[in-house]
Amino acid sequence: MIVILGGGPAGRLASIRLAGAGRDVTLVEKGGIGGQCLHYGCMPVCAMNDVARHVETARTLHGLGVLREVPGVNFPVLLSEMQKVQATITAVLDKETRDAGVTILYGREGRFDGKQVIVGSDGLEADAVILSTGSRPAIPSVPGIDSPGIYTPHTIRTMQELPERLAIIGGGIMAAEFAYIFSRLGSSVVLISRSAFLKNLDGQLRRRAVRELSGVTIREGTEIRSITGEPGSLQLDLKTSGDSGIIECDAVLIAAGLTPNSEGLDGVAKRPNGEVIVDDFMRTNIPCVYACGDLTGPPFMTPVARQQGIVAADNILGLHRKMDYTFLPQSLNLGYELAFCSDNSPTAKPLVVPGVAGPGTFWEVPASNTGVAKIMVEADGSISGMCTASPGGGLIAGYMALLMRHHFSVHDFTDFIEVHPSTDAVYGLAKYASGLLRKRDTSRPQK
Repeated sequence: MIVILGGGPAGRLASIRLAGAGRDVTLVEKGGIGGQCLHYGCMPVCAMNDVARHVETARTLHGLGVLREVPGVNFPVLLSEMQKVQATITAVLDKETRDAGVTILYGREGRFDGKQVIVGSDGLEADAVILSTGSRPAIPSVPGIDSPGIYTPHTIRTMQELPERLAIIGGGIMAAEFAYIFSRLGSSVVLISRSAFLKNLDGQLRRRAVRELSGVTIREGTEIRSITGEPGSLQLDLKTSGDSGIIECDAVLIAAGLTPNSEGLDGVAKRPNGEVIVDDFMRTNIPCVYACGDLTGPPFMTPVARQQGIVAADNILGLHRKMDYTFLPQSLNLGYELAFCSDNSPTAKPLVVPGVAGPGTFWEVPASNTGVAKIMVEADGSISGMCTASPGGGLIAGYMALLMRHHFSVHDFTDFIEVHPSTDAVYGLAKYASGLLRKRDTSRPQK
C-alpha cells in the first residue's frame, strides 16, 4: 500500500497516478481535498478578481459615458457564493479521486513518525509514503499581530463587511493580487512591504503592476513595529528609512508568503525554515519516503506541486523520473494577467511592444492601457524569456514555456498564423524578431 499525507494538488495527483497504475493507495486529508489552491489561494483570488475586474471595466465604460452607473458590490454575498462554488469543486475533486480507486481518510489528523504515517493512534503500514502536507500563511513577528480584525487568506472568508480602510502586509504576488481586488471593490488600500515591492519581477512587468495598482499606497522598505487597537480602529506603528508614524485602518490582511506544514513530520531532513529537503526525484533522506508541493518550499505554484506529485509517484513505480524546473511559467493576476517565464540568460536582448487591442482591451485604447509584450532573444534567435500583460497572458506564457523548453527560436514563428482578434502580441513579436535577425545576417559583409 502507498500512503499519502495531504490531499492538495501534489498529493491528489500522486494518488491518482498511483491508483491508475494499479497500486493500493490511501490518502489522508484532515480538511477538504484540493489544498491551498482551492480553499485559500488560487480559486478565492479568481473568484474575487473576477468581480473586481467587472467593477473596474464598468468604471472605465462609465467614464466614457457608455454605462450610466458603476455597480456596487455586496461583499458578504460575494464571500458566501464563492464558498458555494468551492464546495462544488471540492465534490468534483472528491469524486474524481475516488473514481480513480483512491481510498480517502477525511477529517483525521495525520503525522509521520520517521517510519510510518500515524492517523489518530493507528499506524498505517506502507510500501512507500508521500508527504504533501502543504503550507499555511507566514505570520510576521510583530506585537499585536494576532489581534481581532487581522486576517490571512485562510480567514478572509470570515470578514463581515468590506473594510473601508485596509492595510495589506506583504510585497509579493499574493499581496499585489489582494491589493488590486480590494482597491477595485472599494477599499482604500495601503500595501506595506518590508523590502522592495515585487522585487523579483521583471522590471517591465513591475512597472505595469504599479500602474494597475493606481490608487493603492505602496510603502516599500517599511517595518511594522506594532499593531494596536480593535477592528474598525487599528493602529499600525511604521518605520521607514529612519522615519516613523502611525496609520489607522479598519482591518489588516497578512499576505506575506507561505510557510510549510512540517511540524508533524519527524525523521525527514528539513531546512531551518521547516522546508522538507528533497532531491530531483522528490526523495527525502528516508528510503521510500517522498515529499512534494508547498512542503518542499518555493515556488509555491499549483502546477509545480502537481508535477512534483506525478514525479514522486512515477519514481515509486520505478520509472526513475526527474523534476524539471526550467522555464516555469508564472502569472500575477491584476486587471490583466501579468505572465512571465525566463532562464535569466545575461546575453539575451529584449524586444518590447505595447499590447494590441482586442477582447478585454479595446476600450482601454483611449487611455493607452492595452498592456505590454516582451521577449528575450539570443543572437541565434533562440528565445530565453518572455513576459506579457494581457487578458490571456497566463495561457500565452504556458505555451511559450513549453516551446522554449524544446528550444524553439523566433524563426520557428515565421509562418505562424494567430487567432484574430486577440490580445496576444508575443507571437507577433517573435515573427518581428525573426525578420530583424535575418535582415542583420544578410546585411553583414561576406568573408
